[in-house]
Amino acid sequence: MVRIAIDIGGTFTDVVAETPDRLFSVKVLTSPRHPEVAALNGVARVMADNGLSLTEVTSIVHGTTLATNALIERRGAKTAFVTTAGFRDVLEMRYEKRFDQYALDIEMPEPLVPRPRRFGLRERILADGSVLTAPETAEIDALADRLAEDGVEAVAIGFLHAYRNPAHERCVAERLRARLDPAVTICLSSDVAGEIREYDRFSTVCANAYVRPLMTRYVERLRAGLTAQGFDGAFLMMLSDGALTTVDQAIRFPIRLVEGGPAGGVALAAHVSREVGSDRTLSIDIGGTTAKICFIENGTPRTSRRFEVARAWRDTKGSGLPVKVPTVELVEIGAGGGSIAEIDTLGRLKVGPRSAGSDPGPAAYDRGGDEPTITDAHLAVGNLSAENFAGGIIDLAPGRAPAVIARDIAAPLGIDGAASAAAGIVELADETMANAARVHGVELGLDVARFDILVSGGGGALHGARIAEKLGIRRIIVPDNAGVGSAVGFLRSPVAFETALSVVEPLSEIDRPALAARIAAAMDEVRAVVAGAVPEDRIACDIRAELRYRGQGLDLALSLPPGPRLEDALADLPARFEERYRDLVGFTLVEVPVELASISVTAREARTVKAAHAAPTRPAEDPGRTRAIYDLGARATLDYREVPRDAVGCGTAHGPIVIPEAQTTTLVRPGWNVRRLPEGHLLLERDAS
Repeated sequence: MVRIAIDIGGTFTDVVAETPDRLFSVKVLTSPRHPEVAALNGVARVMADNGLSLTEVTSIVHGTTLATNALIERRGAKTAFVTTAGFRDVLEMRYEKRFDQYALDIEMPEPLVPRPRRFGLRERILADGSVLTAPETAEIDALADRLAEDGVEAVAIGFLHAYRNPAHERCVAERLRARLDPAVTICLSSDVAGEIREYDRFSTVCANAYVRPLMTRYVERLRAGLTAQGFDGAFLMMLSDGALTTVDQAIRFPIRLVEGGPAGGVALAAHVSREVGSDRTLSIDIGGTTAKICFIENGTPRTSRRFEVARAWRDTKGSGLPVKVPTVELVEIGAGGGSIAEIDTLGRLKVGPRSAGSDPGPAAYDRGGDEPTITDAHLAVGNLSAENFAGGIIDLAPGRAPAVIARDIAAPLGIDGAASAAAGIVELADETMANAARVHGVELGLDVARFDILVSGGGGALHGARIAEKLGIRRIIVPDNAGVGSAVGFLRSPVAFETALSVVEPLSEIDRPALAARIAAAMDEVRAVVAGAVPEDRIACDIRAELRYRGQGLDLALSLPPGPRLEDALADLPARFEERYRDLVGFTLVEVPVELASISVTAREARTVKAAHAAPTRPAEDPGRTRAIYDLGARATLDYREVPRDAVGCGTAHGPIVIPEAQTTTLVRPGWNVRRLPEGHLLLERDAS
């Protein structure tokens, strides 16, 4: 039995093949114009190198940021938006507030659908779900003619109060499907994001329609290519919340895939943290283009039901397009191996967010890139070796790295020597990532120094120790196969699907039997999705209620039991809410009704923690090789012992040590020690002194 995971990043595409006994991996350069080409080449290579065949593969799991890139680069379908008459400018009005009230030149993101392609129909459903005005067939037919004449590829439909009663959305969609070309995509807000708050709901359905044709074509090309190579198993996609879903659901709701790639690194971190007993874990996944940061407590990542994509103003919160789908709560910054270092207009060193990507790539790749990157800086100081870089897929030209750094960074800053300038690039990248983690921790009310760091991605283990020093963290976990961590995380993720119901009623006025019936129907819906890939006896359901005092914007989540105890649990919610509110805030409100805002229902594959595939350990003798690495703190070159990962023993070895692997390199800085855990992971600990 063989399982495969494919992670397509901005620079590298990682492919992992797992058998019951071993795990094999390969990195290939991403093909930006046709991402499936690199994926198929990577699959073919890992199969051929290890004597495997796609006919033996039972499942393939895939994660991609293609939908995110399409939203950022505005490469989606020609989309129209159909809404209630008089409300087509909701997409432009947003929240009717400025995300930075003191900046006079702020930029809002342009709506995905321009105003000429936003249409209003005379229809109205009231807040209680009753019909005030039904849509007229003649007006729908006239709209269909306009859409066909304009060559629209996708239609997003979002009516007022459709979260309460979707009948009008379904009626209009059915009529448009009958009159438009079958190739035109039609998406309903009640299906994509069936919750209250019209701007979030309208923004989400427009984004889903905008990327759906692109994602459909891409997934079908990839599936066809795999089938042509002999694959006949289950094909699953990674969702933004760290769960897996079927291809059919992924095609229907591609907006749920936007953080699918980064979620893989979080899934690996959550799995490994449970495996090694780390109660507080800071996951840092550093790839070729970006670094992703997420806090995990008791083996569970922080999650959210809303996030932003395509921020238009200095990566400022509030300047992006809101998307209301389940996602892991992470921070993503432009500080990957391909991030470009340059001198800004004030004469200061700057790293990222511009990236050299895979084409042309860093200067040392010798593929046309002529700007210094973080990867070039690591080569110039000696952290990386050109020997067997990324498993040997690229023959580096290491001399180009110090040359471009000396020309573009050292000379303008008046620094003597490329190594010192390169060390400054690495140090600034470390500070950028440490500061992002520090700020995110403050936003969440967390003491970052009490966490362990778990690093993954090709660059994670290179930066981990210095980031930990800046944050006051004393333990670092480097998982087995950390260099392809997101792909391994895909294989550790359960199949799951979630839906939400808006309620927005005081608890004292809720018809509990009717609400229990709605929840049961939603549970049947999500179970049916998961049952397409998982046996019924391995499906578990979770129910979560979000409550608040009427008039507040803060929702508190409480779990509910599925089954016959549900109605009794609904009756207990007021007391449980007040107890939880008092724990968080210190007091409760008097004579203010408690309101049930929404219910979320999740069906999830029940899985157990699976041990990592630890490589066999060599005898722990010192191989005797050293590597000269320039250290900025010492302002001198230090000799690091070079120890292959499979030669690291269970006893403590003291740094400085460099541990090269095919997919990543671990730096054990002076003042740190390293040992190998029974599960195969490396544990770095700061010396007590």
